Amino acid sequence: MASLATVPAPPSSAERFVGIARLAAESPLVRERAEVEYFALPSRSALNRESSGRMPFAWTINPYRGCEFGCKYCYARYTHEFMEMWDGRDFERKIYAKDEAPELLRVELRQAKDKGLPIALGTATDPYQPAEKQFEITRRMLEVFVDFEGLEFSITTKSVLILRDLDLLLRVSARHRFSVHMTVTTTDERLARLLEPKAPPPAKRLEAVKQLSEAGISVGVNAMPILPGLNDSDKCLEVLAQAVSRAGAKFLYGNILFLTSSAMKQFMPFLQKEFPRLAKHYRKLYAHSAYLNGEYKNRMARLLAELRIRYGLEGSKGETPPAARHPQLALPFDALGCNATPRRLLTPCA
Repeated sequence: MASLATVPAPPSSAERFVGIARLAAESPLVRERAEVEYFALPSRSALNRESSGRMPFAWTINPYRGCEFGCKYCYARYTHEFMEMWDGRDFERKIYAKDEAPELLRVELRQAKDKGLPIALGTATDPYQPAEKQFEITRRMLEVFVDFEGLEFSITTKSVLILRDLDLLLRVSARHRFSVHMTVTTTDERLARLLEPKAPPPAKRLEAVKQLSEAGISVGVNAMPILPGLNDSDKCLEVLAQAVSRAGAKFLYGNILFLTSSAMKQFMPFLQKEFPRLAKHYRKLYAHSAYLNGEYKNRMARLLAELRIRYGLEGSKGETPPAARHPQLALPFDALGCNATPRRLLTPCA
């Protein structure tokens, strides 16, 4: 029998993990406040391939993993599972800041072979969530974009903090095909507070749209997600379209709820508590797929098209998404040693 002195110590939690899970486990805690911890996460890249073939962009950037806004429907909660975090609430309680990402972005943009493909900032987590006040990673990324020109680039957010960077947004807009997409799920303040408990109220988001538009920024609204029985009535969507038009928005997009299994773990208990009459309906709707198709999808598309015409708003042109048009691309950067056949990413998230 071995003595205690020769028994090897059990591996640490970090040693048991690999890949992004190990990086997360080894990430230092840099700040802590009520109910939220912030960690510095090492980054290997800033740009990530959009490989679903459904999105109107080819590359994504997410300065943070996790999002404090705590939206009940958020599909991206599963990204924390890659870090061996199985409590869905950790997605909004443990925020990982990619502090090195701006300089990685600079290197990747210099080496990119496909500079014409669209880049979207903030596709999985909000780039202007409260963490941005401290880390300013998004702002530093904008400073990188100012040093380039001729890119197609967009930002998606729910936050009015974007107005802090208006000076940089104007410079980016002058050098790139640039737009801001403000997500407004509903104009109903009470419903918004239930669905998106820590995000700014809809009225403030629309006011930010107004200020961006008046400053000359191409800005519009993402009515996303459309949730059956909650914000999908003709009246709800018309009120939203009218408010979007009054704010000076250029476009209005809409997508139906994408309900992954990870998101369902948080969303269904919320629905059962706040809207119990809808819980059974949702279980039936999403029993076989995270997407809704068929007549409901077609009806929502027709309604949005009618509202755009009525209120002078632009929308989808029905083009094939860039990722679907360029399936051979994954990471186009010679500097990253990508001459070998690249791995196909399963998700658009980083």
